[in-house]
Amino acid sequence: MKKLFIATLLFVGVASFAQDMDQKPSGEQRERMTPEQRNEKQLKKLTSELTLDANQQAQVKQLLAERSAKAQKLRDARQAQRDSDTKPTAAEREAFKKQMIAEQDANDAKMKAILNADQYTKWKAIQEENKDKARERMKEYQKENN
Repeated sequence: MKKLFIATLLFVGVASFAQDMDQKPSGEQRERMTPEQRNEKQLKKLTSELTLDANQQAQVKQLLAERSAKAQKLRDARQAQRDSDTKPTAAEREAFKKQMIAEQDANDAKMKAILNADQYTKWKAIQEENKDKARERMKEYQKENN
């Protein structure tokens, strides 16, 4: 009886530990990184995946910093709009969408100038993969909230 009790406790302990390992940290539990930390992490990832040289790393680092600053400015503007409780009009939404597409195209052109043909092809594949992952996360998020 004593051995059965100990075995049961051991099984329950292992099972609960295994469940904890599968769960990803939620937004509150995850450590928030500063824009500089995010840029450094992304630069390291791109360096390893695309085998960037020192000159390319410096140029990509500058590009990431510019993109991060622009994104923060846009987030602040959107937050100010939310705080004022005004909904954007259809024309404003369309203008914002066009602005985002233009920013993306400009970023692609800058990356194409920095990277060689093989690196650029790999980078585009990584971008598509990231888009697919974002779509999947959005679908899961929508399922959870419905």
